[in-house]
Amino acid sequence: MMTKRERFMNFLQSKPVDRVPVAFFHHFCGPAEWGQGLVNADAFERNIIGHKLAREKFDPDVIKVMNDTLMIMPVDVSFVRSAADLRRVHAPSVDSEYTRKLLEMTKRVLAFYQDSDAPTYATGFSPSLVLRTNMCTGPFAGEGDESWILKYIKEDPESVAAGIRNIGDDIAAINELLIKEGGVDGIYFSISNQKGFFTDDEYRTYVAPAEKAVMDKANELSKVNLLHICGYHGRANNLGLFLDFEAAAYNIAVYAEGVSLSAGKRLLGGKPVFGGFAQDKVIYTGSMQEVKEATWKILDECGQIGTMIAADCTVPNDIDDSRFNWVVEACEEYAGKTRA
Repeated sequence: MMTKRERFMNFLQSKPVDRVPVAFFHHFCGPAEWGQGLVNADAFERNIIGHKLAREKFDPDVIKVMNDTLMIMPVDVSFVRSAADLRRVHAPSVDSEYTRKLLEMTKRVLAFYQDSDAPTYATGFSPSLVLRTNMCTGPFAGEGDESWILKYIKEDPESVAAGIRNIGDDIAAINELLIKEGGVDGIYFSISNQKGFFTDDEYRTYVAPAEKAVMDKANELSKVNLLHICGYHGRANNLGLFLDFEAAAYNIAVYAEGVSLSAGKRLLGGKPVFGGFAQDKVIYTGSMQEVKEATWKILDECGQIGTMIAADCTVPNDIDDSRFNWVVEACEEYAGKTRA
Protein backbone atom coordinates (compact mmCIF):
# COMPACT_ATOMS: atom_id res chain seq x y z
CA MET A 1 0.00 0.00 0.00
CA MET A 2 1.25 3.46 -0.88
CA THR A 3 1.53 6.22 1.67
CA LYS A 4 -0.64 9.28 1.12
CA ARG A 5 2.33 11.26 -0.14
CA GLU A 6 3.54 8.52 -2.48
CA ARG A 7 0.04 8.17 -3.92
CA PHE A 8 -0.34 11.92 -4.36
CA MET A 9 3.07 12.37 -5.99
CA ASN A 10 2.27 9.56 -8.42
CA PHE A 11 -0.97 11.34 -9.24
CA LEU A 12 0.96 14.52 -10.02
CA GLN A 13 3.42 12.60 -12.17
CA SER A 14 0.68 10.65 -13.99
CA LYS A 15 2.08 7.36 -12.69
CA PRO A 16 0.09 4.31 -11.49
CA VAL A 17 -1.43 4.48 -8.00
CA ASP A 18 -2.72 1.78 -5.68
CA ARG A 19 -6.00 3.71 -5.67
CA VAL A 20 -6.97 7.19 -6.83
CA PRO A 21 -6.53 9.91 -4.16
CA VAL A 22 -9.53 11.85 -2.82
CA ALA A 23 -9.72 15.57 -1.98
CA PHE A 24 -12.91 17.20 -0.70
CA PHE A 25 -12.93 20.51 1.17
CA HIS A 26 -15.52 22.63 2.95
CA HIS A 27 -15.64 25.83 4.95
CA PHE A 28 -15.88 25.73 8.72
CA CYS A 29 -17.58 29.12 9.11
CA GLY A 30 -20.50 30.71 7.31
CA PRO A 31 -20.20 33.60 4.84
CA ALA A 32 -21.04 36.19 7.50
CA GLU A 33 -17.82 35.24 9.30
CA TRP A 34 -15.56 35.07 6.25
CA GLY A 35 -12.74 37.56 6.59
CA GLN A 36 -13.71 38.44 10.17
CA GLY A 37 -10.82 36.72 11.93
CA LEU A 38 -9.12 39.95 12.99
CA VAL A 39 -12.20 41.16 14.88
CA ASN A 40 -14.03 37.94 15.80
CA ALA A 41 -11.81 35.77 17.99
CA ASP A 42 -14.53 33.15 18.51
CA ALA A 43 -14.98 32.60 14.77
CA PHE A 44 -11.19 32.46 14.33
CA GLU A 45 -10.95 29.67 16.92
CA ARG A 46 -13.88 27.73 15.46
CA ASN A 47 -12.29 28.04 12.03
CA ILE A 48 -9.14 26.36 13.35
CA ILE A 49 -10.74 23.67 15.51
CA GLY A 50 -13.05 22.70 12.64
CA HIS A 51 -10.12 20.99 10.94
CA LYS A 52 -9.53 18.80 14.01
CA LEU A 53 -13.20 17.80 14.24
CA ALA A 54 -13.32 17.00 10.52
CA ARG A 55 -10.28 14.76 10.75
CA GLU A 56 -11.99 12.70 13.44
CA LYS A 57 -14.35 11.50 10.71
CA PHE A 58 -12.11 11.49 7.63
CA ASP A 59 -8.34 11.37 7.36
CA PRO A 60 -7.68 13.38 4.17
CA ASP A 61 -5.36 12.45 1.32
CA VAL A 62 -4.73 16.19 0.86
CA ILE A 63 -4.64 18.66 3.74
CA LYS A 64 -5.79 22.19 2.96
CA VAL A 65 -5.91 25.01 5.48
CA MET A 66 -9.38 26.51 5.09
CA ASN A 67 -8.70 30.12 6.06
CA ASP A 68 -12.38 31.13 6.18
CA THR A 69 -12.06 33.92 8.73
CA LEU A 70 -9.03 35.36 6.94
CA MET A 71 -9.99 34.59 3.34
CA ILE A 72 -10.03 37.39 0.76
CA MET A 73 -7.49 39.53 2.57
CA PRO A 74 -8.39 43.12 3.45
CA VAL A 75 -7.25 45.83 1.05
CA ASP A 76 -7.76 49.52 1.81
CA VAL A 77 -9.66 51.02 -1.13
CA SER A 78 -11.29 53.81 0.89
CA PHE A 79 -9.19 56.44 -0.91
CA VAL A 80 -9.99 55.23 -4.43
CA ARG A 81 -11.81 57.95 -6.34
CA SER A 82 -10.48 57.26 -9.82
CA ALA A 83 -8.85 54.47 -11.77
CA ALA A 84 -5.44 56.08 -11.23
CA ASP A 85 -5.84 55.66 -7.46
CA LEU A 86 -5.71 51.89 -7.94
CA ARG A 87 -2.00 52.23 -8.61
CA ARG A 88 -1.59 52.82 -4.86
CA VAL A 89 -3.55 49.86 -3.50
CA HIS A 90 -1.75 47.07 -1.70
CA ALA A 91 -2.61 43.89 0.15
CA PRO A 92 -1.35 43.38 3.73
CA SER A 93 2.42 43.22 4.14
CA VAL A 94 4.25 40.19 5.49
CA ASP A 95 4.65 41.91 8.87
CA SER A 96 1.01 42.99 9.18
CA GLU A 97 -1.39 41.74 11.84
CA TYR A 98 -3.32 39.95 9.10
CA THR A 99 -0.30 37.95 7.99
CA ARG A 100 0.69 37.15 11.58
CA LYS A 101 -2.79 35.71 12.21
CA LEU A 102 -2.71 33.77 8.95
CA LEU A 103 0.66 32.27 9.88
CA GLU A 104 -0.69 31.39 13.31
CA MET A 105 -3.75 29.71 11.79
CA THR A 106 -1.61 27.76 9.34
CA LYS A 107 0.73 26.40 12.00
CA ARG A 108 -2.05 25.53 14.42
CA VAL A 109 -4.08 23.71 11.76
CA LEU A 110 -1.08 21.73 10.54
CA ALA A 111 -0.41 20.62 14.12
CA PHE A 112 -3.60 18.52 13.92
CA TYR A 113 -2.02 16.55 11.08
CA GLN A 114 1.56 16.21 12.31
CA ASP A 115 1.30 12.40 12.24
CA SER A 116 0.13 12.40 8.59
CA ASP A 117 2.35 12.39 5.53
CA ALA A 118 -0.40 13.85 3.34
CA PRO A 119 0.60 16.93 1.32
CA THR A 120 -0.34 20.25 2.92
CA TYR A 121 -1.66 23.41 1.30
CA ALA A 122 -2.41 27.02 2.07
CA THR A 123 -5.46 28.48 0.34
CA GLY A 124 -4.74 31.48 -1.88
CA PHE A 125 -6.99 33.72 -3.94
CA SER A 126 -6.22 35.59 -7.13
CA PRO A 127 -5.34 39.29 -6.87
CA SER A 128 -8.21 40.28 -9.15
CA LEU A 129 -10.70 38.51 -6.86
CA VAL A 130 -9.15 40.18 -3.82
CA LEU A 131 -9.48 43.61 -5.43
CA ARG A 132 -13.01 42.96 -6.67
CA THR A 133 -14.18 41.73 -3.27
CA ASN A 134 -12.76 44.75 -1.47
CA MET A 135 -14.40 47.13 -3.97
CA CYS A 136 -17.71 45.25 -4.09
CA THR A 137 -20.74 46.51 -2.16
CA GLY A 138 -21.63 42.91 -1.30
CA PRO A 139 -19.80 40.39 0.87
CA PHE A 140 -17.94 38.79 -2.00
CA ALA A 141 -17.06 39.45 -5.63
CA GLY A 142 -20.05 38.67 -7.82
CA GLU A 143 -22.54 39.32 -5.03
CA GLY A 144 -22.89 43.10 -5.09
CA ASP A 145 -22.35 46.23 -7.14
CA GLU A 146 -19.01 46.12 -8.96
CA SER A 147 -19.76 48.85 -11.45
CA TRP A 148 -16.78 50.95 -10.37
CA ILE A 149 -14.14 48.44 -11.33
CA LEU A 150 -15.89 47.75 -14.64
CA LYS A 151 -15.93 51.50 -15.26
CA TYR A 152 -12.27 51.85 -14.36
CA ILE A 153 -11.06 49.04 -16.63
CA LYS A 154 -12.79 50.72 -19.56
CA GLU A 155 -11.39 54.16 -18.69
CA ASP A 156 -7.86 53.27 -17.62
CA PRO A 157 -7.07 49.55 -17.86
CA GLU A 158 -3.37 50.09 -17.15
CA SER A 159 -4.17 51.50 -13.71
CA VAL A 160 -6.41 48.55 -12.94
CA ALA A 161 -3.62 46.23 -14.05
CA ALA A 162 -1.17 48.08 -11.79
CA GLY A 163 -3.45 47.66 -8.78
CA ILE A 164 -3.89 43.96 -9.46
CA ARG A 165 -0.14 43.63 -9.90
CA ASN A 166 0.54 45.34 -6.56
CA ILE A 167 -1.84 43.00 -4.77
CA GLY A 168 -0.36 40.03 -6.60
CA ASP A 169 3.14 40.93 -5.46
CA ASP A 170 1.93 41.14 -1.86
CA ILE A 171 0.09 37.81 -2.13
CA ALA A 172 3.22 36.18 -3.54
CA ALA A 173 5.23 37.42 -0.55
CA ILE A 174 2.68 36.00 1.88
CA ASN A 175 2.65 32.69 0.00
CA GLU A 176 6.42 32.53 0.35
CA LEU A 177 6.09 33.03 4.10
CA LEU A 178 3.46 30.28 4.36
CA ILE A 179 5.70 27.83 2.51
CA LYS A 180 8.96 28.73 4.22
CA GLU A 181 7.71 29.42 7.77
CA GLY A 182 4.17 28.08 7.84
CA GLY A 183 5.23 24.61 6.76
CA VAL A 184 2.82 24.01 3.88
CA ASP A 185 4.03 22.05 0.87
CA GLY A 186 2.35 24.34 -1.63
CA ILE A 187 -0.38 26.81 -2.54
CA TYR A 188 -3.92 25.89 -3.58
CA PHE A 189 -4.51 28.90 -5.81
CA SER A 190 -8.07 29.92 -6.70
CA ILE A 191 -8.61 31.84 -9.92
CA SER A 192 -11.70 32.68 -11.94
CA ASN A 193 -13.39 35.03 -14.33
CA GLN A 194 -16.89 33.78 -13.71
CA LYS A 195 -19.65 34.78 -16.10
CA GLY A 196 -17.13 36.74 -18.14
CA PHE A 197 -16.83 39.53 -15.57
CA PHE A 198 -13.87 40.88 -17.52
CA THR A 199 -13.96 40.42 -21.28
CA ASP A 200 -11.58 37.73 -22.51
CA ASP A 201 -9.28 40.41 -23.95
CA GLU A 202 -9.34 42.41 -20.70
CA TYR A 203 -8.54 39.34 -18.66
CA ARG A 204 -5.69 38.17 -20.90
CA THR A 205 -4.13 41.62 -21.25
CA TYR A 206 -4.64 43.32 -17.89
CA VAL A 207 -5.46 40.62 -15.32
CA ALA A 208 -3.80 37.34 -16.24
CA PRO A 209 -0.17 38.59 -16.17
CA ALA A 210 -0.38 39.41 -12.45
CA GLU A 211 -2.23 36.19 -11.65
CA LYS A 212 0.33 34.12 -13.52
CA ALA A 213 3.12 35.96 -11.69
CA VAL A 214 1.69 34.82 -8.34
CA MET A 215 1.62 31.24 -9.55
CA ASP A 216 5.06 31.50 -11.12
CA LYS A 217 6.55 32.75 -7.86
CA ALA A 218 4.89 29.92 -5.96
CA ASN A 219 6.27 27.47 -8.52
CA GLU A 220 9.80 28.72 -7.80
CA LEU A 221 9.27 27.66 -4.20
CA SER A 222 7.28 24.45 -4.66
CA LYS A 223 6.65 21.93 -7.42
CA VAL A 224 3.26 20.78 -6.10
CA ASN A 225 1.07 23.91 -6.37
CA LEU A 226 -2.52 23.30 -7.42
CA LEU A 227 -4.75 25.52 -9.55
CA HIS A 228 -8.43 25.70 -8.63
CA ILE A 229 -10.38 27.13 -11.56
CA CYS A 230 -13.28 28.26 -9.42
CA GLY A 231 -16.72 27.68 -10.85
CA TYR A 232 -19.87 26.84 -8.94
CA HIS A 233 -23.66 26.92 -9.10
CA GLY A 234 -23.80 28.04 -12.72
CA ARG A 235 -20.92 30.51 -12.44
CA ALA A 236 -18.87 29.24 -15.33
CA ASN A 237 -15.55 30.38 -16.80
CA ASN A 238 -13.94 30.35 -20.21
CA LEU A 239 -11.46 27.58 -19.46
CA GLY A 240 -9.35 28.70 -22.38
CA LEU A 241 -8.22 31.68 -20.29
CA PHE A 242 -6.34 29.43 -17.88
CA LEU A 243 -4.75 26.78 -20.07
CA ASP A 244 -1.33 28.42 -19.97
CA PHE A 245 -1.19 28.75 -16.17
CA GLU A 246 1.50 26.43 -14.85
CA ALA A 247 0.48 24.13 -11.99
CA ALA A 248 1.11 20.58 -10.82
CA ALA A 249 -2.59 19.74 -11.22
CA TYR A 250 -5.84 21.49 -12.07
CA ASN A 251 -9.28 21.43 -10.44
CA ILE A 252 -12.03 21.71 -13.04
CA ALA A 253 -15.63 22.45 -12.05
CA VAL A 254 -17.18 19.90 -14.37
CA TYR A 255 -20.80 20.68 -13.46
CA ALA A 256 -20.42 24.46 -13.46
CA GLU A 257 -18.39 24.43 -16.68
CA GLY A 258 -20.39 21.72 -18.43
CA VAL A 259 -17.28 19.74 -19.37
CA SER A 260 -16.26 16.25 -18.29
CA LEU A 261 -13.11 15.66 -16.28
CA SER A 262 -11.56 13.73 -19.16
CA ALA A 263 -12.41 16.54 -21.60
CA GLY A 264 -10.79 18.99 -19.21
CA LYS A 265 -7.70 16.82 -19.08
CA ARG A 266 -7.55 16.84 -22.89
CA LEU A 267 -7.89 20.64 -22.93
CA LEU A 268 -4.89 20.79 -20.60
CA GLY A 269 -2.81 18.53 -22.79
CA GLY A 270 -3.13 15.48 -20.53
CA LYS A 271 -2.00 17.21 -17.32
CA PRO A 272 -3.28 15.84 -13.97
CA VAL A 273 -6.80 16.95 -13.05
CA PHE A 274 -9.14 16.60 -10.10
CA GLY A 275 -12.88 16.98 -9.64
CA GLY A 276 -15.88 15.01 -10.88
CA PHE A 277 -18.53 15.57 -8.19
CA ALA A 278 -21.09 18.35 -7.96
CA GLN A 279 -20.78 20.24 -4.68
CA ASP A 280 -24.16 19.55 -3.14
CA LYS A 281 -25.71 16.64 -5.03
CA VAL A 282 -24.75 12.96 -4.64
CA ILE A 283 -21.76 13.57 -2.37
CA TYR A 284 -24.05 15.50 0.00
CA THR A 285 -27.36 13.66 -0.25
CA GLY A 286 -26.74 10.27 -1.88
CA SER A 287 -26.66 6.87 -0.23
CA MET A 288 -23.38 5.02 0.16
CA GLN A 289 -24.15 2.98 -2.94
CA GLU A 290 -25.02 6.09 -4.95
CA VAL A 291 -21.79 7.82 -3.90
CA LYS A 292 -19.78 4.75 -4.85
CA GLU A 293 -21.49 4.41 -8.21
CA ALA A 294 -20.84 8.10 -8.93
CA THR A 295 -17.16 7.55 -8.09
CA TRP A 296 -16.92 4.51 -10.37
CA LYS A 297 -18.55 6.49 -13.18
CA ILE A 298 -15.88 9.21 -12.86
CA LEU A 299 -13.11 6.59 -12.91
CA ASP A 300 -14.66 4.84 -15.91
CA GLU A 301 -14.69 8.16 -17.72
CA CYS A 302 -11.33 9.62 -16.70
CA GLY A 303 -9.23 6.64 -15.62
CA GLN A 304 -6.95 6.20 -12.63
CA ILE A 305 -3.81 7.88 -13.99
CA GLY A 306 -3.44 11.60 -13.37
CA THR A 307 -6.86 11.69 -11.72
CA MET A 308 -7.95 12.73 -8.22
CA ILE A 309 -11.57 12.61 -7.06
CA ALA A 310 -12.90 15.94 -5.78
CA ALA A 311 -15.82 18.35 -6.22
CA ASP A 312 -16.38 21.45 -8.35
CA CYS A 313 -15.68 23.64 -5.33
CA THR A 314 -16.28 23.44 -1.58
CA VAL A 315 -19.01 21.04 -0.45
CA PRO A 316 -21.62 22.23 2.10
CA ASN A 317 -20.31 23.18 5.54
CA ASP A 318 -22.64 20.80 7.36
CA ILE A 319 -21.73 17.70 5.37
CA ASP A 320 -20.89 14.58 7.35
CA ASP A 321 -17.17 14.22 6.63
CA SER A 322 -17.40 10.46 7.05
CA ARG A 323 -19.15 10.34 3.66
CA PHE A 324 -15.77 10.94 2.02
CA ASN A 325 -14.71 7.51 3.27
CA TRP A 326 -17.25 6.02 0.87
CA VAL A 327 -15.37 7.63 -2.01
CA VAL A 328 -12.08 6.19 -0.76
CA GLU A 329 -13.68 2.75 -0.45
CA ALA A 330 -15.06 3.06 -3.98
CA CYS A 331 -11.60 3.93 -5.31
CA GLU A 332 -10.10 0.94 -3.49
CA GLU A 333 -12.77 -1.39 -4.84
CA TYR A 334 -12.33 -0.04 -8.37
CA ALA A 335 -8.56 -0.49 -8.21
CA GLY A 336 -9.00 -4.03 -6.86
CA LYS A 337 -11.26 -5.03 -9.75
CA THR A 338 -8.86 -3.47 -12.25
CA ARG A 339 -5.94 -5.48 -10.86
CA ALA A 340 -7.92 -8.73 -10.55
